[in-house]
Amino acid sequence: MKQSFWSSVCLALGGLLALAAAMGIGRFVYTPILPSMAEGIPLTPSAAGLIASANFLGYLTGALIGASRFLGGTPRTWFLAGLALSALTSAAMALTSDVWFFMMVRFISGLASAFVLVFSTTLILERLTTAGHSALSAVHFSGVGIGIALSAVLIAALNHNTADWQTLWLASGLATAILLAGATVLVPARSSASLAAPTDGGRAREDGRRPWSPTVIRLVAAYGLFGFGYVITATFVSVMARTTPSLTEIEPFVWLIVGLSAAPSIYVWNLIAAKLGARRAFALACLVEAGGVAMTAVSTSPAIFLIGAALLGGTFMGITALGLAEGRRLTAEAGTSAVRQMLATLTASFGLGQAAGPWIAGQLHGVTGSFQAPSIAAAIALVIAAALAGL
Repeated sequence: MKQSFWSSVCLALGGLLALAAAMGIGRFVYTPILPSMAEGIPLTPSAAGLIASANFLGYLTGALIGASRFLGGTPRTWFLAGLALSALTSAAMALTSDVWFFMMVRFISGLASAFVLVFSTTLILERLTTAGHSALSAVHFSGVGIGIALSAVLIAALNHNTADWQTLWLASGLATAILLAGATVLVPARSSASLAAPTDGGRAREDGRRPWSPTVIRLVAAYGLFGFGYVITATFVSVMARTTPSLTEIEPFVWLIVGLSAAPSIYVWNLIAAKLGARRAFALACLVEAGGVAMTAVSTSPAIFLIGAALLGGTFMGITALGLAEGRRLTAEAGTSAVRQMLATLTASFGLGQAAGPWIAGQLHGVTGSFQAPSIAAAIALVIAAALAGL
């Protein structure tokens, strides 16, 4: 039992490193690097939004590919390949200042991060559940927050030493490669038969639920609205701080606050879900996040802005995990393939919302000259997501 528990701990830590690399750094490091790119290239908010949307479009594409029944290979192979690609694409951002090149590279990076999320989560949750240690899934999902905090410290330290934006991307690629090495060691290979074996001792059962029941449809729609609702602030919060005179001094701390708040959030929201149920906890978290997004939009007070950043960090990974956990619950008895397809479908909906968010934010910024209008739209989307999930 002890050996099994510690094996599960190592597995969860490997998942933590995987998500820290591909999501916390590979996907989200664009946020703290963006102010330096905007000044050094320079880069307009509209162009910055297009680059971010390309990343999230790649994320959507990766999720759709991950849902395919015909994709060969093992989950471990695919998520490690995704991590390697994430490291390479981060480093490649330093090669030029061409916006179209940035969009192409960030598209590939988004595809890689989706592969890591879908395949590492499928593999790790399956093994943890089989071992009877599903509670350790909180460790796996905390990797995103830890990766964000790590990237915030890394970028702030390099900025303190007046590093240019190219150096910031190269350092991010190197950090991702180091985390890849750790994940490779901590997530051991198993035979494909043992990974795919159904836990009921026979053929995978259908659980009697319709694949596209109203509950599932509402969950998928709410997940997409959540993707739209969180991503505008998550993309531009550092730029908002740097370009607002009263917030300039707190800019190095904003993304760090987001990451530190995100790291323990899975555990907290799991406790809430144990009392309210996953869907109601999902709805509550969306409402809390809507409040945080609105705070960053309507106030120039440093304290309120940081509270808004903390509410964003303290909810977005909780919502992500709750949605994936609910999707897994709805399909668990149908077998590993069905679970993977449900996780990929949710991730695709999420990716569609993410792809739309930065582009719309960039366009609205061009019209209004601020991020207030897109942030308010994001908060409204989160309220609608809460209503759909809570029905």
